Parts: sequence; structure tokens; C-alpha cells
Amino acid sequence: MKTYACGHINPDSDSVCSAISLSYLKTKLGEPCTPARQGELSPETEFILKTFGLEAPEFKNDFSGHNLYITDYSDLAQAPHNLKETNILGIIDHHKLGDITTSTPLECWIRPVGCTCTIVKEMFDHYKIDIPKEIAGAMMLAILSDTVLFKSPTCTKVDTKAVKELAVIAGVEDFKALGMEMFLVKSAVKGASPRTLLLRDFKDFDMGGNKIGIGQLEVVDLKVFDEMKEALFADMKAYKAEGHRHSVMLLLTDIMIEGSQFLVVSDDESKIEAAFNTTLVNHEMWVDGVLSRKKQVIPVMEKQFA
Repeated sequence: MKTYACGHINPDSDSVCSAISLSYLKTKLGEPCTPARQGELSPETEFILKTFGLEAPEFKNDFSGHNLYITDYSDLAQAPHNLKETNILGIIDHHKLGDITTSTPLECWIRPVGCTCTIVKEMFDHYKIDIPKEIAGAMMLAILSDTVLFKSPTCTKVDTKAVKELAVIAGVEDFKALGMEMFLVKSAVKGASPRTLLLRDFKDFDMGGNKIGIGQLEVVDLKVFDEMKEALFADMKAYKAEGHRHSVMLLLTDIMIEGSQFLVVSDDESKIEAAFNTTLVNHEMWVDGVLSRKKQVIPVMEKQFA
């Protein structure tokens, strides 16, 4: 029975880098572990892996008959196929506790920090295992991505401390400059299909029995979306129908002016308007200060669907 570490579907950089770093740690602790991913790599994640010379984890979305460490999620909606046929050994995550259950006790590291890689860094420290230079660099950029260069309300002192220590290990003198370079790559949307953009960082949530899909694209200038909103809306409507969703939302987040333009396709827009105390105009609304889906969007949405 082989052991894997893998993050959620539509993997972001934290999902991939936490699987890579956790696999290395577990292997060093005498438990051979292989990193995997449940989807295609984003341009940002490709940039991170290329920058530090790391190979992409293998694609795998069914771990039946194998051991699995789950990273960066604990919701069934984001899990691989046939999870009941998988032996879950542990969960390492920084989101709210989801609905995944196990039949046996498991190792569980869940912390209210900005990034799963921050927790994996704490695990390395706990077990007194040295982090290789290239893995430290990838973890550092994953934290900078998830915390939006420390601007996100999810960012904690633990995250900033981890980045500074990982930068030293990785030999990166100006981690902020490298982080901004990463976000410029993340902002490149030209040539990508509407479906690719919608699913680049997309998650489904069960809210009061309603399937709510929420995607997010973080860029340095929202003008890159000016000529593609119509196509994005059309694909959101199609994806909503395909998955029998109540709502599909796409957050276009400007990390420079710190806020998000919401694109909404919903069976009941009033619930979304009530959640953010604002009004949708042509299925759009700007919400100042919103950078985090996890902390600033999901909680208020769940209250409306309770």
C-alpha cells in the first residue's frame, strides 16, 4: 500500500507545495510518501516549481487502496474519487473543519494561519528536520501567494516569520520582489479560456444543501478582464447548469487596491447582496477590502444559506 500526500481539486500553489514538502518530511521520518495533485498546475505554480527546480507531482485523483495525507482542505467536495476506499492517515490544513470523516484515528494539524505550508514548516521544526533549499523556496512563495504578500486578513505573525526563515534557507535576499514577480505571472490571463480561468482557483461548497461554487483570480490590475467579462459570464452560466449549482461566483481580486469585483450567476442574487450588504448591478458588485475567500466570503455566505 503506497502513501501519498495530495491537496484539493483545482490545485493552487499551497495545495501543490504543501504536498511536496509534506512528502519530503514524511519520507525523512521513515515513512516513504509521494506527492500528487488533483488537477493541472496554474501558471503561478509552474513559476514556483521552475524557479526552484522542482518537478511537478504526478496527477492522481483516485487513491483507492492507498494511504493518503490530505493537505489544504477537509471538505468532501474538494476530495478525490472513492475517498471511502482510501486510508486517510492525516489532514494538514488552515481552513475551517470540513465534512471528511475517518474510521480510525488520524494525525491532524489544523491551524488558523494563512497557508498550509506554514503548518508544514512548523512540522519540520517540531521534528527537527532540515528543509532543502528548493523546497524552502517553494514553501516561501506558496505562503506569499496565499497571504497575498502579507496583505490578506488571514495572514498571521506565524506566516511572516515562516517566510523570513524560509527565505534564508532558500537563499532569497528579496522575497517581496520575487513575490511580486510571481503575482505578475499570476495576473497573465491573455490566451486562457474562460473555463480555464474560472477553474484556476475554484471550490464548491455545500451551504444549507445548496451547491455554491466560488472561484477567485488575483491580479495586479483588473483591466485585464475588461474584454473577457462577457465570455466569463457565459461560461459561469454553463458551469452552473452542468453541476446543478445554486450559484457560481467569481472574485476578480485586485491585490494593489485591495478589493474584489464579484461576478455572480445565481438562483437568488438577493442572498449574495444581503451577505455583503450591497447591490448587484448587471450581476456585478465591488466589495472593498475583500481579499480572502476563506475568511471574508465563505462565513457571510454560509449565514445566508443557514
